[in-house]
Amino acid sequence: MTIVVLDYDPAWPRLFEVLRRPIAAALSDVAIAIEHVGSTAVPGLAAKPIVDLDVVVPPHHVATAIARLAALGYEHKGDLGVPGREALRHPPHLPRHHLYVCAAGNLALANHLAVRDRLRSDPALASAYGELKKQLAARFADYVDRYVAGKTAFILDVLRQAGFRAHDIAQIEHLNLPRKSAGADERA
Repeated sequence: MTIVVLDYDPAWPRLFEVLRRPIAAALSDVAIAIEHVGSTAVPGLAAKPIVDLDVVVPPHHVATAIARLAALGYEHKGDLGVPGREALRHPPHLPRHHLYVCAAGNLALANHLAVRDRLRSDPALASAYGELKKQLAARFADYVDRYVAGKTAFILDVLRQAGFRAHDIAQIEHLNLPRKSAGADERA
């Protein structure tokens, strides 16, 4: 997969809504929230043109959510090494996107929401992150692990600013270490 980072596209929030609707209908009685996360969720931020969605459910409803999403054509891929967050591959008839079922209160979800919210609240920080992502994509277009590693220090600093504990930051940093597993572009 070649990494491409584009300037912000105002169509991304609309695409999130299109993707969210059938998921919300299928999970109306179990989903606490369906969050637009990742860079496409931050107005003005350059991003890979792939919408990320976190479906938040009580821990005891994770399996139920996965089964219902499978009925919509999503394929369960496991946690891809990120505890508390189950990844699903989108159906082939839909635009490419990342979908995760997250147990409420887990670290991966807190990470996604904190980074999104901090970048939304600080346009200068979001701009700096966008420039970093563009530079990394140009330099490491065919090396996902290097692209992710290049963003890690920035993300960890954002999490520190958001008040994350040192132990949690260390766990997130560990998740972003290079590895040879499938789905490396879908880490924290």
